[in-house]
Amino acid sequence: MAGDHFKYRAFISYAHADEKWARWLHRSLETYRLPKHLVGQKTEFGEVPAKLAPVFRDRDELASATDLGEKLTAALEGAATLIVICSTASAKSHWVNEEILAYKRLGRSNRVFSLIVDGEPYSSGIPGEEDKECFPHALRYQLDDNGELTTERAEPIAADARPGKDGKANAKIKLIAGMLGLGFDDLKQRELHRRNRRLAFITVSAVVGMIFAIGLATMAVIARNEAERQRARAEVEAETARQTANFMIDLFAVSDPSEARGKSITAREILTKGAERIRSDLSDQPKIQTSLMDTIGKVYTNLGLYGDATAMLEDAVELRETLPGIPRQEYARSLYNLANAVVEQAEYDRAAPLYDRAQTILEEEGDELSPLHVDIVAARAELYYRTGEYALAEPLLNQVLQERLDLFGPEHPSVADAMEEVGLNFFDQGKMAEAESRLRESLDLRWKILGREPHPDIAENLNNLALVLMISGDLEKSEKLYEQTLAMNRELYSGAHPLTAMAMSNLARAYGVRNKYDAAEALYLDALAMQRELLGEEHPAVGLLITNLASNYYDKGDIDTAIATAKEALEVQQATIGNEHPTTAITLRLLGKLYNTPGNRAKAEEYLRAALAIQLEAMGADHPATAFTQIELADVLLKSGQIEEALQQARTGDEVLTAALSESNELTMRARGIHGAALQASGDLAGAEKLLLSSYELYSNNPNAKPSQLRQARQRLYALYSAWDKPDLAGRFAPRDS
Repeated sequence: MAGDHFKYRAFISYAHADEKWARWLHRSLETYRLPKHLVGQKTEFGEVPAKLAPVFRDRDELASATDLGEKLTAALEGAATLIVICSTASAKSHWVNEEILAYKRLGRSNRVFSLIVDGEPYSSGIPGEEDKECFPHALRYQLDDNGELTTERAEPIAADARPGKDGKANAKIKLIAGMLGLGFDDLKQRELHRRNRRLAFITVSAVVGMIFAIGLATMAVIARNEAERQRARAEVEAETARQTANFMIDLFAVSDPSEARGKSITAREILTKGAERIRSDLSDQPKIQTSLMDTIGKVYTNLGLYGDATAMLEDAVELRETLPGIPRQEYARSLYNLANAVVEQAEYDRAAPLYDRAQTILEEEGDELSPLHVDIVAARAELYYRTGEYALAEPLLNQVLQERLDLFGPEHPSVADAMEEVGLNFFDQGKMAEAESRLRESLDLRWKILGREPHPDIAENLNNLALVLMISGDLEKSEKLYEQTLAMNRELYSGAHPLTAMAMSNLARAYGVRNKYDAAEALYLDALAMQRELLGEEHPAVGLLITNLASNYYDKGDIDTAIATAKEALEVQQATIGNEHPTTAITLRLLGKLYNTPGNRAKAEEYLRAALAIQLEAMGADHPATAFTQIELADVLLKSGQIEEALQQARTGDEVLTAALSESNELTMRARGIHGAALQASGDLAGAEKLLLSSYELYSNNPNAKPSQLRQARQRLYALYSAWDKPDLAGRFAPRDS
């Protein structure tokens, strides 16, 4: 039966203890896109599809079932392959064993694949090592003609995700290759960022200059890095550069390039015209054709036109992979540029092997210290950021900074880029003082290099510094920097543009923090409309914007609208980045806060515990975002009567926030209030008094404090002194008629 005749591409069998692995695998398979070169190829398992969805994963009905049940039996019968997540837990699981047995009895033993996540295969036969077995019994042995297990050992096809083995990325590709009847090398080789986390873009006038420069880039690279080795090819490359430059000058001819700066609509029209000409007019000059495809693809990416970028760069990669005489460094650059484009579409699993392949090529060619190799290291750090693995990104970013200093010296834009990324990584890890210091350092260097005229890199740096100042509690300076960023982006880019939308969203947040809710809502809605136009309905950036809008509705007091909006955001995030990403945790935390009302606290607790689990795994216990979730959870637990755990969560969260943020920060003030209330509930009235007075004084002296926050701080002190039998002090904080 061909693969496309089945209802499911795969059935994932796993033990409950391996649910995290199952969620990762399910999401990775369903979001994986096959290289278009392979789609339609016929193998023993049918025709290679463009996508692997749907994949079946279910454990809901097993808790009370006595057999596999109709649903799981039907799913097994309808699955083209069975993937078993192998661990010490699954080796002991009755249900995993039954699923394997049932699937093999369908005559599909050759379609069973294994993902080893811990333990050791076949260790059950080694004395003293039995508990390390990771293969379930039905996986280890073959069936006889009657469908019963024999003592003849099977040899399961296995991918090994354990540390030091295949690793997650290669294990996934091995599974996909097996599922589709492809060779691993075939898929890996064919599958095979600029650091700009905040989408730094170029103006159209800069596009013109950049394209002309890229036309001559081969000569520049030769002169800088490989003069001796490339001398024999210099004349050929010079002619290619000359023809490329002439083509681009003709295509991008404008009377005054500076007047065109930032007009993305005009740029798209010009690029579309260029793309058509590249494909039609240059088919007999493949070297020039691929150079221009790569260039136009980069420009599409920089203008936020990611679908167009991906299509053009895929063509460039295909041609540079197959054409004779193309330097492998150019092929590596096309892979890198394609990876950057798919990163912006949140296809992180697709981007990683592209970066891997580009890096491997450069290392094989002896180019480990080239600027491109350094850029790829920076891009891999960016992937760690986008998947929430901040600590893993830090050593890579420090490596990038040092290598760029060695390559370019201390006064170079690439060095400023690296400084900024180090600063942002400090921010991601909750190290606010270090983050502010590095971001100011990078901004000063940019002013020195670029001057005071509007520039995308300066706008980005201002934006990121504003974010750090906001979290640190300097709200007035933060708002001014966000206003400056938005004005600069509007001057640089006209019409719909991701950077403009981002700047609008960030300024809206700054307005909201300072209680300007209507102004914030208007900006959020404009930014959301713009991002949907650019990115579609399902994109992580759209989901985060919806979360921010929901938070603004909460601050305004419109709880019902806030809940509906937050649920919409959660749906987008679950569909795009899954249930284990720190950004998803932000929305879960907001929902927990929204449901912290009488009759809904069990639901609030559920959301907050889910958010906390994600943040502890992704960011650790010392991150302010984790601590803030602990504070919100403590508030729910306190109101639910779970005093002991409430105090524990409040104390831990308060300590982290106090160490990381300023006293005037809204999070710090809220943490002290909830911690003080938990101390009171546990009977420590003196300890509660100290924290509650501190919280009240901070709110009283903060011009941006919300009236509801100050009122709650007074109520807590009134309740404390009333319970403490101190009527005079209680009277000072008695509820006011207003």
